[in-house]
Amino acid sequence: MYKGVALSVLASVTFGVLYFYTFFLKPLDSEQTFAWRMLSTLPFLTAFMWWSGDLKLISELFKRIFKQPWMFAWLLFSSVLCTTQLWLFLWGPMNGRGLQVSLGYFLLPLVMVLVGCILYKEKLSRWQMAAVALAVLGVGHEIWRIGSMAWETVYIALAYPLYFFLRRVCKTDHLGGFWWDLFLILPVAFYLGFVHSDSLALIQQFSHLILAVIGLGFLSAMGLGSYILASRYLPFVIFGLLSYLEPVLLAGASVAMGERIEAGEWFTYIPIWFAVLLLIIEGVLHLYKQQQNKKQLERNIEHFEKQQHSD
Repeated sequence: MYKGVALSVLASVTFGVLYFYTFFLKPLDSEQTFAWRMLSTLPFLTAFMWWSGDLKLISELFKRIFKQPWMFAWLLFSSVLCTTQLWLFLWGPMNGRGLQVSLGYFLLPLVMVLVGCILYKEKLSRWQMAAVALAVLGVGHEIWRIGSMAWETVYIALAYPLYFFLRRVCKTDHLGGFWWDLFLILPVAFYLGFVHSDSLALIQQFSHLILAVIGLGFLSAMGLGSYILASRYLPFVIFGLLSYLEPVLLAGASVAMGERIEAGEWFTYIPIWFAVLLLIIEGVLHLYKQQQNKKQLERNIEHFEKQQHSD
């Protein structure tokens, strides 16, 4: 559980950095940035899987394709679900739609919690129920305020839960499955990077882009790899609730990039910030309780040993 929590937090922090990182990728547009993100992430992901001994997962899925031909269709669908989300993540802040994208990430954890409760029969603690109530309040206010939801918001909120649910069903919820998601989109990445536009000319003209693209690949592999692993180690409900750290960071990054939170939007963000705070408090209390239980166990053992010696 703790490993999953740590990976989820690492992923959220990395995504917050990546959202702001798009500033260093100018003058690449969103399609060029997406192309280079795919092209630069796969080598770092492959290197990490080699280091962790997970490369065998790639070949195992390859063998499954021959034994179960429908697997290839699923892997293609999985790749589309995953990579369109990654494209939207970059497209939003580069086209003035960062807050619409961040609202999708606010709504996403609620959908994840709903999936966990309905499909996996997972239970919520009182702290988690309070956090969900606050999140519903904030997201509900935003929907009421604008009268509808942007397509970016709806797609993020629905496609990711479907992606993670189907990965578990098809038993591709590991780094090998994610590797295939990126590998199968490479033809599109090559087209966007070298045919649709001449991004190499831009990289030659703006030399800082070489290091920026390398950094993009490293951060993407770290963030996405952590996110995929966290989704495997954590129950759906906990994974969803922990995802609330990400939109808080994304909203902050959007503001740092020049977008503004209007007066009417504060009642959207404040309840969600408090929801995140409740989850942090619950985590701290849980750790404190574990520490106390550990100390009590040590005292009981010490007392038992003294009794044994006295006898």
